[in-house]
Amino acid sequence: MQIVSRMQAVQSPIIPVIGELIHNHPGTISLGQGVVAYNPPREAVEMLPQFLLESHNNLYKAVEGIPPLINAIANKLQTFNGIEITPNQPIVVTAGSNMAFMNAILAITSPGDEIILNTPYYFNHEMAITMAGCRPVLVSTDTNYQLQPEAIAQAITPKTRAVVTISPNNPTGAVYPRETLETVNRICGDRGIYHISDEAYEYFTYDGITHTSPGAFPGSSEHTISLYSLSKAYGFASWRIGYMVIPANLLVAVKKVQDTILICPPVISQYAALGAMQAKPEYLQENIQAIAQVRELVLDSLRELHDICTINLAPGAFYFFLKIHTSLDAFTLTKRLIQEHLVAVIPGTTFGMEGGCYVRIAYGALQPETAQQGINRLISGLKKIVN
Repeated sequence: MQIVSRMQAVQSPIIPVIGELIHNHPGTISLGQGVVAYNPPREAVEMLPQFLLESHNNLYKAVEGIPPLINAIANKLQTFNGIEITPNQPIVVTAGSNMAFMNAILAITSPGDEIILNTPYYFNHEMAITMAGCRPVLVSTDTNYQLQPEAIAQAITPKTRAVVTISPNNPTGAVYPRETLETVNRICGDRGIYHISDEAYEYFTYDGITHTSPGAFPGSSEHTISLYSLSKAYGFASWRIGYMVIPANLLVAVKKVQDTILICPPVISQYAALGAMQAKPEYLQENIQAIAQVRELVLDSLRELHDICTINLAPGAFYFFLKIHTSLDAFTLTKRLIQEHLVAVIPGTTFGMEGGCYVRIAYGALQPETAQQGINRLISGLKKIVN
């Protein structure tokens, strides 16, 4: 039976495709998937026996999350992000920040509405918008992958419901200055649309760059939706805990979505998250410092490619987004790097970059020795393929 579905308009996830290529070429070093190498903190694991000892934890809990975790998140938001949680800005715990994004899209749109994405975009955002029957409107960033507020303002139509920003950015590693985010947030407020701020990589900044949360701007609470994740900073990728801070008028709609799709975030993971958020500051400091050292190693090595690709410094997240000076398309280049040189990257086309050949390099999951070996393979492979 032939099925006609909205899903035919949605791009296929690239990570499994790259994973299959890696599987078929043993020994490949992956510079592909964006995860960290380290494990959740000890405090997270120590909460699991407490979860098992407490009766009734096998039952459904509150749709928006367990109160102790919400309180811990509220404290973190105030101390790190500068966001004071009030009844006008409730927190909803989610099964990862991708779910938080989908919750937001379904809560604020109707089919046919528009959401503005800045390119290169995060592919799961584009997929979620399309799944919801809405239209992603693409606005280019500049040559340094920074936002262009005037272009964003010009792209707003009567059907626009939100502008999405990701800082620190996946896939480019760019970090948006406070002034730029204030301008975009103000545009959204003035035009009566939402600013969805994805801050999954909030802790991952380097070279003295600091993170800015638009939800902390004065007067932003009624039109700002802030998304966060434990997947990156706390090594929670498979434990699936994120959270969102939303205007109070969206709470009923968001809870409808979450109750239908999830009912409640996995309670055992919520207990682990509560433990993680009680970890000593050294946990984040030491792990992110180790990633910063790998970043320096990768950046120093990539400079050898200056004649065949454009490299931005990328002071955030754990990615570099390279523009390769070649007529090859990005997926063909990616396949050849895996098949011929045993190193994997992610093609830029999956991030909406159709004009030119771009690839994303992820270094968060690599130890220094593996990173050096992988980058050496990438450099050697690109030189042979491109030249």
